[in-house]
Amino acid sequence: MFKSLFKAKPVHREALDLYSLAVEQARQPAFYTDLGVADRIDARFELYTLHVLLLFVRMRHDGQRGADLAQAMFDQYVSALDNVLRELGVGDVSVGKKMRKLGEALYGRMASYEKALTDNDVAGMTASIARNVYETSDVEQGEALARYAFASHEALATQTIAEIERQPKWAQISE
Repeated sequence: MFKSLFKAKPVHREALDLYSLAVEQARQPAFYTDLGVADRIDARFELYTLHVLLLFVRMRHDGQRGADLAQAMFDQYVSALDNVLRELGVGDVSVGKKMRKLGEALYGRMASYEKALTDNDVAGMTASIARNVYETSDVEQGEALARYAFASHEALATQTIAEIERQPKWAQISE
């Protein structure tokens, strides 16, 4: 009885694997060397959020299993954020406040990026990325990453969940 109680459910294992694939892609050096993303914790948060969202949107549109997987992956991401805060030495009393701020930022980014992807709003995505990732109002700064996000969104849409779970094919990272 206890073995099954503490055994990881398959969807949670798959979600953790998907989250790991998003993080692996977000850590590609080309984002930092070619696209000029600053190698800071807040910029990494932005890239992780973008990649988790790209997978989230793709999974959610693939029936109940996909929706469940998308939600479980999102939950993994939130859990990872909590763990990072604790590893950075944020005290138990402060974690709740900081998680709320991060959660608000996370939901804001995801809503903004998803709306731009859904509406095919390149200008909106570019402005959001410039503001959030590059911390500037110069929209030109966000153009290459916005093109990458739309191209990845399109590439992921052509892949099955099984293909994505094995190894998603993202767009090329280019200036």
